[in-house]
Amino acid sequence: MTSTSWDVVVVGAGSAGAALAVRSAEQGKRVLLVEAGPDYRSAQMHEAWRSPNPAVALMDPTAAEGLLWAGLNSARTDAQTQAPYWRGRGVGGSSSVNGQIAIRPPMADFEDWSGTGCAGWAPADVLPYFAKLEDDEQFGDAPYHGRGGPTPIHRTPQDEWGGVDTALSRSALAAGYGWSEDVNAPSAHGVSPYPINSRGGRRVSVNDAYLEQARESSTLTVRGDALVEKVVFAGNRAVGVRLLVDGQATTEYAGTVVLSAGVIHSPAVLMRSGVGPASHLRALGIDVRHDLPVGHGMQDHPMALVSIPLREPAAVRTPHDRHTNVCVRWTSGDDAPEHDLMFVSLNQNVLAMASAATTTASGAYGVWLNQNHSRGVLTLASTDPFDQPLVRQRMLSDERDRRRMRLGIRALVDLARRPETAAITQGSIEEENAALFSVLGSDDGLDDYLLRTVVDAQHGTSTCRMGPADDPGTVVDSECRVLGVEGLYVVDASVFPSVPRANTNLATIMAGELMADRLP
Repeated sequence: MTSTSWDVVVVGAGSAGAALAVRSAEQGKRVLLVEAGPDYRSAQMHEAWRSPNPAVALMDPTAAEGLLWAGLNSARTDAQTQAPYWRGRGVGGSSSVNGQIAIRPPMADFEDWSGTGCAGWAPADVLPYFAKLEDDEQFGDAPYHGRGGPTPIHRTPQDEWGGVDTALSRSALAAGYGWSEDVNAPSAHGVSPYPINSRGGRRVSVNDAYLEQARESSTLTVRGDALVEKVVFAGNRAVGVRLLVDGQATTEYAGTVVLSAGVIHSPAVLMRSGVGPASHLRALGIDVRHDLPVGHGMQDHPMALVSIPLREPAAVRTPHDRHTNVCVRWTSGDDAPEHDLMFVSLNQNVLAMASAATTTASGAYGVWLNQNHSRGVLTLASTDPFDQPLVRQRMLSDERDRRRMRLGIRALVDLARRPETAAITQGSIEEENAALFSVLGSDDGLDDYLLRTVVDAQHGTSTCRMGPADDPGTVVDSECRVLGVEGLYVVDASVFPSVPRANTNLATIMAGELMADRLP
């Protein structure tokens, strides 16, 4: 009989793992939260990551060191080469390094999830947990919102918006997209201010919101710089994890093992543990414990940009000006899923700045595909836990996605040509985006352009998909239990059946909150 040191061990102190660990500890469970990156107190966070503009930290090598996974790359489409894929490392995970967008998916996502067999994930099931996690300063008293929760929800007042924010809002309203003051309301669509997880103009990560206030808990232990090599089994039951700490291997035992290491590293741990595609594991010499499509099905939001050369009054005033405050959720056609596309404002075109392709006084409009058919794949490069997995996102590999992205970028160009946008534009939109405009009238040419140039939104999901046990794409059931083994769960964005129609951070925190109430 294996001795148990902990009731629960949670692997990964990011958006789901921090919430799940803290809530489980509050229930009296003895919880060990292990994190591959550094453990640090809120006051020790590099100030650059507190800025309303994440570009401040991303362009500061002293800030990025240790808090982003080094050597992690991805090919966004089949026409692109491998390039860095930013994922957070250390307590707080990607909530410490993302764009601070606190937007909920529309409830239609959860109708879809429950409709495909994910029992317990319907709108009525998840909405209380979205409310529980938040402290919405503007709408907290609404029945579908929350006040007093760990995560502050702020919206930048319109008189503090950037020039691109204002121009996109005015252009979209004039084009008939409509206005919703609260994008997190269950039926919101059209132009909305972005909700932001910040307080006093400073980022609030899950390390700040959850872990900091639980540091003195007698039932929660946080251990940083502890890389999980694999899950340890006794027979068919997960009984712990094998950790590498300072070059030494150790095993921590628990009654329940939860992987919350994210879209990249939860599937990697599973595969190193013998749970994954049998042929891939055998090729690496890994004994197959259970044959599951781990690593398959990855999704993200492909985004295309229209660069806007800015008149001086519309340009950002300081490096800490908020990079985006406005989104436009909309539906591309009668046969399209609701809210399948979204426009976003970018007060700084960081891609243009980095490539020196245009003036630094440049902003952009973006359009991303909110709901996708294309799916990518993640595989192990080796059995070495220090080697990053190989990621091919294969965005726009499905013709249905390319068709809707063509429609989306053409609609975005229409907004960029409107007089409301011309008011902030210095020079010619066509000259600024010559490669795009040269193919705008050709479906084939536009497809080639999009496949070469789209970026992802860093919203990776679905590498350990949740679904019915008889679905060949399923890795975990609706209780987040890994199929075919006992005592092993995955709780993070990797279990989402599909990428939700929103930034993923809030939905990931919600999953941690919800599953804390469902774990045995």
